[in-house]
Amino acid sequence: MKKNQLIWFICVSLAIVSGVFVYHFYLEKKWINLILFLLIGFGFIFTANNTLLSQISKAEKIILSIRQKDFSLFPKNDKNSLVNNTVKLYYQRKEEYFSQSSFKLLYEEILNHLEIGMMILSEKNKAWKVFYVNPVFLEILQVPKYNSWNLYKNKMPDFYQIIEETRYENSQEFFDVSINENAKQSFSLRTEKVQNTKNRFCIISLESVQKIIEQKEKLAWNNLMKVISHELLNTLTPINSLIQNLEYLANEDELSKDDQKDMKDSLKIINSKSAQLLHFIDSYRQVAELPKPKKHLFNLANCVENVLLVMEPEFAENTIEVQKNLKNISINADEKMIERVIINLLTNSVQSLKSLSEENNKLILVEIFEKNNRVFIRISDNGEGINPLIADKIFLPFFTTKSSGSGIGLTLSKSIMEAHKGYLTNLKTHTGTSFEICFLDV
Repeated sequence: MKKNQLIWFICVSLAIVSGVFVYHFYLEKKWINLILFLLIGFGFIFTANNTLLSQISKAEKIILSIRQKDFSLFPKNDKNSLVNNTVKLYYQRKEEYFSQSSFKLLYEEILNHLEIGMMILSEKNKAWKVFYVNPVFLEILQVPKYNSWNLYKNKMPDFYQIIEETRYENSQEFFDVSINENAKQSFSLRTEKVQNTKNRFCIISLESVQKIIEQKEKLAWNNLMKVISHELLNTLTPINSLIQNLEYLANEDELSKDDQKDMKDSLKIINSKSAQLLHFIDSYRQVAELPKPKKHLFNLANCVENVLLVMEPEFAENTIEVQKNLKNISINADEKMIERVIINLLTNSVQSLKSLSEENNKLILVEIFEKNNRVFIRISDNGEGINPLIADKIFLPFFTTKSSGSGIGLTLSKSIMEAHKGYLTNLKTHTGTSFEICFLDV
C-alpha cells in the first residue's frame, strides 16, 4: 500500500475508534472525555481529508492543463496511484498533441504549395465555417482570408452561389467569373464531401482552365520537340559524317576502286536518309496542315463495310475473324477522312493481333451505335493491348513502338475527329485494345 493511502487509512481507522469512544463516554455521561475524543476524531478526519484532497488537487491541476492544452508543465510521478496515472495520461496526451501539431503543420505546408486553389469548409451547428484556405485560392479569386463562410457571399457571389447549389455534396462544375472587373475567366471547380459521426467537411478545389490548357500545350510542345529533335539528329548526323568523308575523297588526286565504291555507297545512304527525312516532314505536314473536312451526308455502315472489304485480304492473311454490329446511320462528314480513321484503327488492331500465336482466336469487333443523341464507332480486338506505361503517349505525334511505324496514325485520326467536332479515345479494357470514335454533331 502506498504511503499516502496508508496515512489516509490509519487516520480514518483512528477516527472510527475515536467515534466508538465518544459513544461510550456519551452513555456513561463523561462529558470531558467525550469532548476530548470528539476533537481527536475530527483531527483524524481532517488529516485524512487533507491527504485525499491534496492528491485530488494535483490530479485536477494536471487534468486542467490537458483540457487547456497547456503542456508547459513537467509533473513528476507520484506514489499515489491517482496522481501517477494522471501524470502518465498527461505525457501521453502531450506526445499525441505534438504529433498532431507536426502532422497539421506538414499537411498545411503541402496544401500551401499546391498549384490549385483549396478551401475546406466545416459545418458546426448547421453553419459553415472556413476550416482551411490556401494562398493560391485567395490569389485566384483576389479575396481576403475570412473565418466565416458567409463573409465570402458579398466578395464573390457567383462562386458562393455555385457552392450553395451543390448543397456541399460531391460535384464538378465549370464557371466563368470576372475578378476585379476584368475579363471573365473560366475555372474548374470540384467539391468533395467528407463526413464522420461528428464532423462534416466540404473540400473545394479550384483551378484555372486557361492554366490547365497552357500546361497541356506546353507538355505537348515539349514532347513534340523531343521527337522532332531525335528524328532530325538520327538522320542528319550520319549524313554529315558521310559528307565529310566525300569531301575528303574529292580532294584526293586519284581515286581507287574502293574509294569509288565508298563514294557510291555514301551517296546511296545520303539519298536514303534524305528520303527518310522528307517522309518525316511530309508526315508532319499531314498533321499540321490537315485540310478542312468536305462534309456530305453518307451512310456510315456502308462506309465501314467498304473499309472492311478493302482490308479483307489482310484479315485473311493473318487469320483474323471480324465481327460486326453496325447500326444503319447516316452522318454529315468527310467520308474519305472517316475512312482513313477507320483504316488506321483497324491497321493498329491487325498489328496488335500479329503478335498472337496461330493457336489463339484472333478477333476484331466493329460496332456502330447511338447513345445520348451521339453516334459512335467502336473498334476492339483481343490482341496484346497497350502498355499502361505508354497509354498517355499514344496520341503524341511520331510516337510509336513499332520499328516500321511512322507514329502519326493515331495523331492524324485524332486530329480528323477534332476537325469534325468529335473525339477519338482509347477505352480502358482488361484485355486487348478498344478505341471509340464519337460524332457530336451529325
